[in-house]
Formats: sequence, C-alpha cells, structure tokens
Amino acid sequence: MNVIWRTLLVMLAARRRLRRDGLLSPTAVGRIRLRTLPTDIDVLRHMNNGRYLSLFDLGRWDLLVRTGLADAMSKHGWYAVVSSETITFRKSLGLWQRFTLESRLIGHDDRAIYLEHRAVVDGEIYARAIIRARMLKRSGGSLGHEELFAAVGRPEGLPEVPDWVHEWAAASTLPSPRSAAPSDWS
Repeated sequence: MNVIWRTLLVMLAARRRLRRDGLLSPTAVGRIRLRTLPTDIDVLRHMNNGRYLSLFDLGRWDLLVRTGLADAMSKHGWYAVVSSETITFRKSLGLWQRFTLESRLIGHDDRAIYLEHRAVVDGEIYARAIIRARMLKRSGGSLGHEELFAAVGRPEGLPEVPDWVHEWAAASTLPSPRSAAPSDWS
C-alpha cells in the first residue's frame, strides 16, 4: 500500500505524456524522475534494497501506459506477473536524492517478456534490475506472444535477449505451481 499513491501519480503522468507525445515505441527507453522519500529509507539512511524493486514497478507502469499495452491488456483481460527478478547495486541513493528511473523492454522468449530497469544519477547507474514477466489471461492460462503481437503489433527492432539473461532465467526458475516444490535444504 505504501507505493500505491506514487503508482497512481505515475500512471496519471504517463497518460498525460501519452496524450501529449503519442505512443512510445516498445523499443524506447522510458524515463521518469523520482526522489528518495523518507518512506524509502532504511536504518542505514539509504534507500532500502527492497524498495528499489517496488519503485522499478513504477517504470513498468509508465512503459505499459505509454506504449499502449496497458489499454490492450485492459481491453482483452490480460495482466502481467513478475516471475523472476534480479538486482545489482553499485551506489546508494540517499534521502531526498533525485534520480531517473530508466526502463526498457529487452526482448522476449516463448514464455516471458524481459525488461531492464536502472536507477541513474547524473548519467551514472546506481542500481540495475532484470525482470522476467509472464503475460496471463484473467480467463485463465498464459498469453502467447502471437496472440499478444496480433493485438498490439510486433515491435520492430527488438533486440535479442542476451544469452546470460536466458541462463539466469533458467537457473532461477522454480517448478510449475502444479508441481511439487518441497523446501529441502540438504
């Protein structure tokens, strides 16, 4: 609940930018300006490591709205869920520090869409996350890419997902929800 107001503000701003500037290319980098708030800070007086991922959701919402995908998802009863994410930290963001959240689609495979998010200050990366998201149907089941692209168009110039991202996705995948996944520490 603590990021809901920021999410709503980002979505409203994205709608305004969409009306003003038109659709954002699916291969473009989305950028939004943020500031580290007191609710983002941990006892070490820098942004809490878990908060980065919550704020990176804002970048995804901005991209979904500005590329037109949010409207298509709403119309067809689709939604996206994060299935894997990894983040690397380089520098800390302090209280009230301004930063730019950069987000872009880095590609897809037969089961997922991959995104990259960066927290950037003065052109320098402070943190970077790679996100693997699956598209699902409210009526049940996964949304295939052919169905997605039939509704929204296939993005031109979408780069190939780097091999290391595929390796990371394979290494971090858990069994299907229909399969057993016992917690065995041996």
